[in-house]
Amino acid sequence: MREWLRAFFSRGHVSCTVRVSAEGEGADARPIRIDEERVGAYLAAFREISTRFGLLGEPDLHLLARYNDIFLRDGAEEETEEVPADALRAAVEEAARRNVRMREDEGRRLHADLEGRLAAMEAALAVVRKRAPERLVAERDRLRAAVRELAAGVAVDEDRLAQEVAYLAERWDVNEELVRFASHIELFRELLDAEAEEAVGKRLGFLVQEMHREANTIGSKANDAVIAHRVVALKDEIERLREQVENVE
Repeated sequence: MREWLRAFFSRGHVSCTVRVSAEGEGADARPIRIDEERVGAYLAAFREISTRFGLLGEPDLHLLARYNDIFLRDGAEEETEEVPADALRAAVEEAARRNVRMREDEGRRLHADLEGRLAAMEAALAVVRKRAPERLVAERDRLRAAVRELAAGVAVDEDRLAQEVAYLAERWDVNEELVRFASHIELFRELLDAEAEEAVGKRLGFLVQEMHREANTIGSKANDAVIAHRVVALKDEIERLREQVENVE
């Protein structure tokens, strides 16, 4: 059965339950009897629980009826006919096909959700891309004003100020991270839309890890409230993306 199911599922955990029902004339007409020893064991266990833990109430028929193993059909023990392998395989594969169809329907809804997450991340990155050069101009103006205030009328060394701004520009530069992040999103979409025979869930999970790494680097270089807020939103979308990718085969 593992080999039969392996053709339908390549990732995740699968539980398969087989129930065999007797068919034919008189199969359901066999008399039902009670397993008195088992009933007595249940009653004794319930009463012990009541006494030991001081619980009120007595076991009744409604409670016992939940335990199917107290009912026996005469002649069931003598049944030794095996289930044909081809019949079992047909049932297992049909159940697997139905499961796959259900997962495909779920996958289409999941695809739409993932696309929404990617679009939200692109919107956050667009804000960061626009804000990144603006914060350098704001920082240059702040430095110039601070130096003039401290210099008390002494002329400001524009060359030295330009060097400081250039140093900040290099330290705060997030262009490489933005480019890599955009490439991760592009590859993520390609994997989502590709008609691939192999599973892509693990590759998508790896891309999500790379996105998180780039977001952390951008956040460490932010030094700006607007960018910092966008990074928080970015990480939130990445986390939701990571949770959804767990459902992708």
